Amino acid sequence: MAGGAWSVYLLLCADGTFYCGITLDVPRRVAMHNGLLPGGAKYTRGRRPVRLVSCAGGFCRAEALRLERRIKKLPHARKAEALFAFRSPESREAEREQQPHLTPERGGMTHS
Repeated sequence: MAGGAWSVYLLLCADGTFYCGITLDVPRRVAMHNGLLPGGAKYTRGRRPVRLVSCAGGFCRAEALRLERRIKKLPHARKAEALFAFRSPESREAEREQQPHLTPERGGMTHS
């Protein structure tokens, strides 16, 4: 198995919370969280549908676990921003155009 095959991903759940995890296959794992395939985390089962917000890859398993742990410790508003920082410049620009933004004055999700 390749040392740099692990990805850290961040999901936005239907209730507005985030779920962070690691995997070798992001699309398969998101499908699992959404109940399309067997498996997925207990946390996301009651919070479907989930949507992939950010993903960074190319880590060895230990690096991915360390990054996941760091992100999980962050406050809600900083989680997507933290994972976003580990993306390549090209991926960041594409993701920035698609990513929903939290607006403090309304406390909800808006799309820019």
